[in-house]
Amino acid sequence: MPLPVVDIEVKRLPHGEGLPLPAYATDGAAGMDVVSAEDVTLAPMARHAVATGLAFAIPEGFEIQVRPRSGLALKHGITLPNTPGTIDSDYRGELKCIMINLGSEPFEIRRGDRIAQLVVAPVQIGLMVDVAELGETARGAGGFGSTGFR
Repeated sequence: MPLPVVDIEVKRLPHGEGLPLPAYATDGAAGMDVVSAEDVTLAPMARHAVATGLAFAIPEGFEIQVRPRSGLALKHGITLPNTPGTIDSDYRGELKCIMINLGSEPFEIRRGDRIAQLVVAPVQIGLMVDVAELGETARGAGGFGSTGFR
């Protein structure tokens, strides 16, 4: 069964010229690889907003989630500290991926390196309703930060 397709307009910024647009590596991939538009070295525990040279017009009712690449995390300790990051449909600035080096060695990112994955996701709007009391559950207010299960 074919999956639904969402058209997303992409603007290449001057420093993004010549780089590939985000793309799925395999037919079953949920995330599109996005590449760096700059060279940067991340020292251990350093963070940097890595430029992609791309800006998006995401249709209303959708977001793009920015997620780390598992290979970078496992092999080098490189991840995104605000995972998943969200690109809102009304944002038109450059996508920059906030990256952190949790490893013990400096890590070099080169222009054109795959740095993150982008996942297109529908957004559901929540309406907060002010009430005097909440309905009861078996858990109640217990176990903040944990359900009590290991």
